Amino acid sequence: MMTAADWAALIVSVLTISTGFAMMVKWLVKHYLSELKPNGGASMSDKLNRLEDRVDEIYKLLVEK
Repeated sequence: MMTAADWAALIVSVLTISTGFAMMVKWLVKHYLSELKPNGGASMSDKLNRLEDRVDEIYKLLVEK
């Protein structure tokens, strides 16, 4: 049978692991969301915008011919 100290240790362990996991997920979400904001050229959003512009230019060249 588990004593009160054993239960307390189990609860603290579970809370610590849960908190660590939640903080890791929060950091990952924050990191990946920052890639979707334009920042002057280095973010994924900026790169996709440049790629879209190039594809539009290629499309215009193909339509003209």
